[in-house]
Formats: sequence, C-alpha cells, structure tokens
Amino acid sequence: MPTHIALLRAINVGGTGKLPMAELRALCEALGFTNVRTYIQSGNVVFESRLGAARAQRALEDALEQRLGKRHAAVLRSVDELAAVESRNPFPDADPKRVLVVFVDEPPPRTALTGVKIPGREQLHLEGRELFIHFPDGMGASKLKVPFADEGTGRNLNTVRALLELATP
Repeated sequence: MPTHIALLRAINVGGTGKLPMAELRALCEALGFTNVRTYIQSGNVVFESRLGAARAQRALEDALEQRLGKRHAAVLRSVDELAAVESRNPFPDADPKRVLVVFVDEPPPRTALTGVKIPGREQLHLEGRELFIHFPDGMGASKLKVPFADEGTGRNLNTVRALLELATP
C-alpha cells in the first residue's frame, strides 16, 4: 500500500487551524488511512492508503474543512518524491534549518520568480513543484516575498529529513 506524506498548510501556526496531532491522527484513521504517524505540531502526517495521491489529498482536505470550519490545503508527496526533494537541495553546505522548501501542487511557470526582489542575502532555486530558499540570516528577519508561496506550504530541510525517516520503514 502506498505511503503518502501530507504537509498541511496553516495548521497550528500563528493561532490558526488549531488541531492537536492526536486529533489529526484520528481524523486520518477515520478516513481509512492506516499506519498514521504525525511529526511535530505543525501539520505533518504520514499514512498509508489504497487511494491515489489526488483522492487522498481531496479526502483529507474535505475532512479538515469539516473539522476546522475552513479549507486547509494539504500537499502530498510520496516517499520517493520527498527523497528526491532532499537529494536535489541546491544548498548542500547551508545549515538545514535555514533552507526552506516550499511545496506546491503544480509547478509554477518558469517565470514565477521574475521580478522577485531579494531584500537580503536570500537565495532562491525553483525546480518543479518545489522552491528552495536559503535564508543565511534566518527566516524570522527576512522580508522576502514570493508571489506563489501562499499556494503551498513550507518545511525546512530538517523537517523534510525527519519526515523521510518517519515514512521509511
């Protein structure tokens, strides 16, 4: 049975989308997902399902909307896809907590970063459905605005690696 890694947008951040991970696991199990595991309190869940990625995503988003009263996006990747993201990291010498990967459902156009103003020393690399951002001075102080970032959800490389470990038997 395929393993899916779901990255939920706006769960337990900034006071929005409050959802304890025990409730997220129960919600996933009620959908028929099996071997459900969560990682930290920010909407990361690994599960197995006979459903393909698109159907599992839709079921999860519908259940989250019913539970939380508003739509929350879920971006799904397979174990192989997430491993490929980790291996494609264009900033291999950077501190992994300072490399953010923004995951989106559909690849942005090649021109998506045209005109983006880099306010500091940030570096961006767009490849497929992921945008890698290196924040050498930290994310908290950055004024970087990426036009399509709100369509997806971001995780630092430490979280990507932890989810891979969680998803790999």
